[in-house]
Amino acid sequence: MTDLPLADLDAFVAVARERSFRAAARLRGVSPSQLSEAVRRLEERLAARLLNRTTRSVTPTEAGERLIERLNPAILDIRSALEAVGETSGQPVGRLRLNVPSAVAHFILPDILDPFMELYPGIVVEITADDRFLDVLAGGFDAGIRYGERLESDMIAVPIGPREQRFITAAAPAYLARHGTPQRPGDLLAHRCIVHRFLSGAMPAWEFPEEGRMVRLQPPARFVSNLAGLEVGAAEAGHGVIRTFEEFLKPAIDAGRLVRILVTWDESFPGPYLYYASRRHVPPPLRAFVDFLRAHRRRQQRDGDVPQEDAE
Repeated sequence: MTDLPLADLDAFVAVARERSFRAAARLRGVSPSQLSEAVRRLEERLAARLLNRTTRSVTPTEAGERLIERLNPAILDIRSALEAVGETSGQPVGRLRLNVPSAVAHFILPDILDPFMELYPGIVVEITADDRFLDVLAGGFDAGIRYGERLESDMIAVPIGPREQRFITAAAPAYLARHGTPQRPGDLLAHRCIVHRFLSGAMPAWEFPEEGRMVRLQPPARFVSNLAGLEVGAAEAGHGVIRTFEEFLKPAIDAGRLVRILVTWDESFPGPYLYYASRRHVPPPLRAFVDFLRAHRRRQQRDGDVPQEDAE
């Protein structure tokens, strides 16, 4: 078994992660048939079925899941070693894979990635927007970005983006004219609300800070979606009250399509962190990104955009 081709192993991991031969092929710039042939060779060599294939989906078998769990860290290490050898230009080269929440993908990463990609033309950046908290190594990612979740002891966290954000509440003028303006969080129980459902199926309660405690309520749902753009559109159309990231609502509020309500109960929370495994050999593209983030924050501190206690 020691002569198993690494390319076939990498092809299997790519297809398993994307749950699609076509999507994995597109990311790698090859044909789906090439990946299919690589997985077939691997399955024949191992005498085990690694992927369940239907016309609608591709999912790892139990044997495939066990193989992925063991392969991912090894492949990341091998890729890191190859990228380090390939730095003939004096700059890091290779692929940077990040798993991030959709809000970060929309409002934080663009301003950071633009100058980063200009500075490092040899790095291919691959972003997967996902609001679930995943094991980034098991998922084949170099790092993740998340809000406030507890991290394992072997993870390193680096601040990225604003160090404070807010959830705010708003509704369309026409909705407020028809249904009245809520004066306190509890009033929302008599209103129609625009509710976000995560891919896990969870619909978190809305939380409002009040006199040193957190008031939690389950809003009556008039419209439910997992896409922020649809939710904001439904609120603008007057279908209910929405509570979400301030960044999602600000354009509509500035344009008068939505009106902020319950301002006293805006919820502030810490900004996101980039996190990655604490290990000796960090892939060169990830190391370059971490160094870039830290330099970016030092510049913000120097320019007065970040309080001293928030800067690294």
